[in-house]
Amino acid sequence: MSEQQEQAGAQVAVLGGGVMGETLVAALLSSGWSSDQVEVTEQSAARAGDLAGRYSVRTGARNATAAARADVVLIAVKPQVVGLVLDEIAPALRGGTLVVSVAAGLPLAFYEKRLPGGTPVVRVMPNTPAVVGKGASAIAAGAHAGEGHLVLVEKVLAATGLVVRVAEKDLDAVTAISGSGPAYAFYLIDAMAEAGVLLGLPRDLATQLAVATVEGSAALAAQSGDHPVVLRERVSSPGGTTVAAVRQLDAHGVRAGVVAAAQAAADRSRELGSQYAG
Repeated sequence: MSEQQEQAGAQVAVLGGGVMGETLVAALLSSGWSSDQVEVTEQSAARAGDLAGRYSVRTGARNATAAARADVVLIAVKPQVVGLVLDEIAPALRGGTLVVSVAAGLPLAFYEKRLPGGTPVVRVMPNTPAVVGKGASAIAAGAHAGEGHLVLVEKVLAATGLVVRVAEKDLDAVTAISGSGPAYAFYLIDAMAEAGVLLGLPRDLATQLAVATVEGSAALAAQSGDHPVVLRERVSSPGGTTVAAVRQLDAHGVRAGVVAAAQAAADRSRELGSQYAG
């Protein structure tokens, strides 16, 4: 891909029109691509029509046809069908086409083995808050992906939230923290809301307060740059209510539970990677 193509906004094919595929389409349009530069492939005609109507992007082509027209191919299908999709598009790819995958678990070698030699590949581990522009995505480069490819992927993902670069070996850990992490946050929100109900608050009010508290705390942590322990201590007056509450969290092993959950998620990510790649 030439520098001129990159600056002008490359032609992009998004293979898969599910939630993450739609998120990528919205991110592309928000990041400067025009609708006539984006094409989406989707098996469901109804879903394809919905995406075309909502975003004015092209739909209806087969994966290979869309890939042949693209400078960047974004793979947003389920991991178990990625191999079939790669086999379909490999003969159609033009030299230098960048392949980017948001499918979980599959290693870069899985793609590079099935695509033409020298194809640049970038793996992305996104998370669900990307759909509201508050995501956290990690990207890892394959053997043939250079600085320009990573910059382009960062541009594609800019509208989805935070984007960081990591080595591929760290993607299982990223999956455990930011990939699965929204579920931990939702779990905490639900627990806080349930506590509010037990203490006499209406459920809708308890949920509203819990969501706003977690959202505000995350924003404060992001903006202040202070260590979470420092922020926690600022809320914790000696002998006060927060100290009593945090003591119970420690007594019930909440911290250890979160660490154990992340370890389990990382282990499962490695298992799934081996399973799908096999």
